[in-house]
Amino acid sequence: SRNVATEPCYTSKRTIELNGHVGFDSLPDQLVSKSVAQGFSFNILCVGETGVGKSTLMNTLFNTTFENEEASHYGNKVHLHPQTYELQESNVNLKLTIVHTVGFGDQINREESFKPILEYIDTQFEKYLEEELKIKRSLFSCHDTRIHACLYFIAPSGHSLKSLDLVTMKKLDSKVNIIPVIAKADTVNRSELDKLKIKIMSELVSNGVQIYQFPTEDEAVAEINSSMNTHLPFAVVGSVENVKVGNKLVKARLYPWGSVQVENENHCDFVKLREMLVRVNMEDLREQTHARHYELYRRCKLEEMGFKDTDPDSKSFSLQETYEAKRKEFLTDLQRKEEEMRQMFVNKVKEAEAELKEKEKELHERFEQLKRMHQEEKKTLEEKRRNLEEEMNAFNRRKVAAETLMGQAVQGGSQPFKKDKDKKK
Repeated sequence: SRNVATEPCYTSKRTIELNGHVGFDSLPDQLVSKSVAQGFSFNILCVGETGVGKSTLMNTLFNTTFENEEASHYGNKVHLHPQTYELQESNVNLKLTIVHTVGFGDQINREESFKPILEYIDTQFEKYLEEELKIKRSLFSCHDTRIHACLYFIAPSGHSLKSLDLVTMKKLDSKVNIIPVIAKADTVNRSELDKLKIKIMSELVSNGVQIYQFPTEDEAVAEINSSMNTHLPFAVVGSVENVKVGNKLVKARLYPWGSVQVENENHCDFVKLREMLVRVNMEDLREQTHARHYELYRRCKLEEMGFKDTDPDSKSFSLQETYEAKRKEFLTDLQRKEEEMRQMFVNKVKEAEAELKEKEKELHERFEQLKRMHQEEKKTLEEKRRNLEEEMNAFNRRKVAAETLMGQAVQGGSQPFKKDKDKKK
């Protein structure tokens, strides 16, 4: 055994030979025992159109049946549906979370289909960052919901990627490890499938989409990962049905012309996907999520909050000073916004007062106009009333005169009639 001691002030390493067994070579075993006791978490995001086979592939991948409701094609927006399960294999416990994108690709306008997915991923990062910034934190016991792998399901319905696929993967590649898979690969023949793979990878490269590359730094897995990187995207078939082929029961899809065996590498790439995702690179996916994607999110958030690393002139920074500076900046910004709102309120009030005065002026002018009209109508009616009274007085005078004349005429006519009667007698 050897001990390599490195000190910051020295430029060379000192190698010291041990005279006997010390025991720190058991550290890997200690880490394994501690990790097994704590358990592991692994979170998979399944992105793909409704009916492309996401749930079936998850059931096949983990050799079980997860509870999942069948989604319709009539959702007006995309929403994410996470489900967490406790799995155990041998003495290893795995807390598995599968997140389905319900309604993805079902809308007529698909321009913003990626936004709910981005918001969900950022929300999980935010939860972990909040736990990190707590005074009393428990990072080892809290449930880590950050997305470790994104299986992007490509429908084999065309000869290339859809614009929806390119836009979504471009938005997600800095947030999550993307592993593209061609779903329902049994619907495409071998030659067309090979051409489709080449076309998809060419379009991803030309559009600058960064997908997850299986690591080749570790010599133990460098050869198999290098080989598997050439098979991306994986063409997969999922099935939970057991079909008898020869003398064995295998998971397969049965057709009138034969069967497609899920675990037969001549039929599809399901075994390659399971090997790379679960058996070889699960820990690397978890590490990449923490060291790359979450670190980028954390860095941007802390820069927004005003924190920064040591300056180039080697001056260290104080958290208290940073907090106070950010607090002062926040209060100044708050006061500025309050002043803007106050000024806006004053302007609104002035505009309302001016509008009310203008309306009051219009109402006053209208009132004066109606008042003049009323006075003119009243004057006209008074004049008509006087004319009618004069006409009535004249009519009464004429009536009295006529009655007087009629009375006189009656009296004058009755006297001659009496004289004529007396003469006859």
